[in-house]
Amino acid sequence: RQGIGFGDVSKADAGDEAVKKMFTPEFRNRLDAIVPFSYLPTEVVSRVVDKFILQLELQLADQNVHIQFDADARSWLAKKGYDKLYGARPMARLIQEKVKKPLAEELLFGKLANGGEVHVSLKEDALSFELTPAAPKLVKKKAKKGKAGSTATEEPSADEAE
Repeated sequence: RQGIGFGDVSKADAGDEAVKKMFTPEFRNRLDAIVPFSYLPTEVVSRVVDKFILQLELQLADQNVHIQFDADARSWLAKKGYDKLYGARPMARLIQEKVKKPLAEELLFGKLANGGEVHVSLKEDALSFELTPAAPKLVKKKAKKGKAGSTATEEPSADEAE
């Protein structure tokens, strides 16, 4: 529809027109308000990426794993995880498929089983992981002095044997 005067029809008018075409007057009268939404700006999408990365960092911290994403990897997640039609909804699925699944095997049976560091970068339009395992912890056992009624591995003294 062509607007009167100079310029195009405003987005609000176009939205109102679409609602009038789609819904009956009886239904439209039951609506309190019609709120138009616009596409997410890149700053907001970047904040959504940061939110998902923070959640992942907290999950991995429980297993003594620290993860870092470089700027290229973050922008790749923002680009691939955002859809104009669905917004940032695909982001969770993308992080699950491209970050969590590749790390799961390493966390359970691989280099990160005892903790470590992960650096995520972008190589050839795909995420790349640099894994640094944590040094194994050495547990020093303290020598126990013989006490009555203590561990069974102690040998009895010469007086007790008779």
